[in-house]
Amino acid sequence: MALVTGASRGIGKAIALELGKQGFVVAGTATTQAGAEGITSFLAEQEIAGEGYCADVGSNESVEELMRALQNDCGAPAVLVNNAGITRDNLLLRMKENEWNEVINVNLNSMFRLAKACLKPMTRARWGRIVNISSVVGSSGNPGQSNYCASKAGIEGFTRSLAREIGTRGITVNAVAPGFIATDMTSDLPENQVQDMLKQIPLQRLGRAEEVAAVVRFLTSDGGAYVTGETVHVNGGMYLA
Repeated sequence: MALVTGASRGIGKAIALELGKQGFVVAGTATTQAGAEGITSFLAEQEIAGEGYCADVGSNESVEELMRALQNDCGAPAVLVNNAGITRDNLLLRMKENEWNEVINVNLNSMFRLAKACLKPMTRARWGRIVNISSVVGSSGNPGQSNYCASKAGIEGFTRSLAREIGTRGITVNAVAPGFIATDMTSDLPENQVQDMLKQIPLQRLGRAEEVAAVVRFLTSDGGAYVTGETVHVNGGMYLA
């Protein structure tokens, strides 16, 4: 079974569908009941086994409740994709403490909560795949996003450390760092802002959520079994490490 957080739209939705097509039972999370019902609906439309769950990955209690529900419904996850995230952009001089804390909690602390909850059953099975969705700005930085960039850079350090810690148990841990991806959010941007973005990308286009999902599919497949502790950039050449 594959658990994908933040699966109601965009990259998370594409990942949930891709893993479902690969034969996984999919559990996807959303922050609202309506979002969870939407996940259940689009999985059913694609004839994928699974359903949506309402969960707040920024809450210990909500994550514990989610894991109990999964255990009762479909068993412990063999694949965990930590995709849920938020932004609270602001210049650091103006950033409020809650804007910093909320982003770090949802984007980074959630990795700790969910990975820890999934590790025991993965360790018993001696097989597991954890994929953490980072961002190109975790490496490049971005003005007005010190909180978001710090959370994404932290994800990559967390990924490398955990990969070393649990590799002997047959569990791989990797990160995927998307660049500018065409989503509902980018579709609302002014055309001049989109053009400015394209100037930074050698491939001269925005990425597609399905292209990020394809990388996640590889990392969770048998073909990706010897890849661990890596951050795979999917950014059209915007940032070259």
